[in-house]
Amino acid sequence: MTARHMRRPYRVAVIGVGVIGACVGRHLSRHGAQVILIDAGHPGEGVTDWSFSWVNASNKTARRSYFDLNIAGMAAYRDLATTIGPDSWWYPSGHLRWSDDVAAQAELLSTAERLTDLGYRVEMYQGSEARHRLEPALTIPDEAPVVFYPDEAWVHGRHLVSRLVSNTDAEHRFGTAVSAIGTASDGSIRTITLSDGTRLDVDIIVNAAGPSASHIAGLLGRHLPMRHEPGLVLRISSSRTPIHRVVHAPHLALRPDGDTTMVLHSVELDALLDTGEDPAALARQLHEAARHVVPDLGDSRITGSRVAERPIPADGYPSVGAVPSVPGYYEAVSHSGITLGPIIGRLLATEILDGERAESLADFRPERFPL
Repeated sequence: MTARHMRRPYRVAVIGVGVIGACVGRHLSRHGAQVILIDAGHPGEGVTDWSFSWVNASNKTARRSYFDLNIAGMAAYRDLATTIGPDSWWYPSGHLRWSDDVAAQAELLSTAERLTDLGYRVEMYQGSEARHRLEPALTIPDEAPVVFYPDEAWVHGRHLVSRLVSNTDAEHRFGTAVSAIGTASDGSIRTITLSDGTRLDVDIIVNAAGPSASHIAGLLGRHLPMRHEPGLVLRISSSRTPIHRVVHAPHLALRPDGDTTMVLHSVELDALLDTGEDPAALARQLHEAARHVVPDLGDSRITGSRVAERPIPADGYPSVGAVPSVPGYYEAVSHSGITLGPIIGRLLATEILDGERAESLADFRPERFPL
C-alpha cells in the first residue's frame, strides 16, 4: 500500500537540510508527506555553502551509471529552474578548462573526445580564441587547447536551499541536532529525539546529514563507511567579478559567486591538508594562484575560507535508498550533492511514497554497505 492510499500521510524526518535534504523534503511535501526538516545548524550553511557548486557530468566518466545519473541531475536542474524560478541561485554559463603540460592536455582531449561520443556537448578552442569569445580576463596561452562545456552551470547553494525551504510545506527544527533514534520491536523507525530533549514521532527518516551521515547511521547501529576527504574553499572579493563561468585553470578552479565575489578551490592544495600545512597559508597560496590566472584580481582580498569534510561514501559513489534491515530508514548521502540534489530528491521521494526503486540508482543502493 502506498502512502497516497494510507489513512494518514507518512510523517518523514529529513535530517540535514543542505541541497540534497532540501530537494528530498520538497518532493516529499509536494506529494503529500508530512515533512520535518531537521538541521543541527541552519539550512544550506554547512557543506552546501562551502562547496565549489559546479553542476556537471564531464568530471564523472569513470562509471557509466554515475555519468548517466549526473546527466539526469543536470536535466533536473533545468526543470527546477523553470518550476521555482532561477533568480539568485542558477547560473547556466558553462565551464572552461585547459591544462599546462603535455600529459594533462592529452587527458583533457581524450576526455573531451569520450564525452563527445557519449553525446555530451563539447566545444574546442585555442587559448587566444577562448579569451576573445569567452573570458578575456584569463591568462590562457595563445596556442593552448581549451575545452568548453556549454551545458554546465554553477549554483549558489545557500540561496537555492533557502528557495527550496521556503517552497516546502514542512515543520522546521533548525539549530538542533539528532541525539537518538527510537525503533519498534521489529526494528522499524518510530521516534527521533533532538538535542533540546524534544521527541518526535515519525514513520520514516531520510539521512541526508552529509559529513555527519555516518553518525546518524550509527544511532541505528548501522556502519556507513565514509572517506576522510577535507577540502579547502576560499572566497575573495574585488571591485568586480572578472570571469563569468566555472573555470578550471592549471592547479586551480574558480568561479563567480556574485557581482564582486568569487570562489576558489584546488585539488592539489586539498591533498596537503592532512600533512600539517597551515590552512591559512594554503588559502594565501590559492589566492595568489588566482591573481596569476586572472590579473584583474590584483585588488582582491580574502573574505572567508573553510576546510569542509566532503560527504563521500567509502567507494566514492552515492548511497541512496532504503536500508532493508531498518524499515523506514533511507539514505541520501553523496559527494557531488550539488549536481545530484534535484534528481536524488525526485527519485528518493518516489521510492519512499510509491515503493518504486529507480533503475538509475541500482549501483548506488545502501545495501552494498552491510550492517
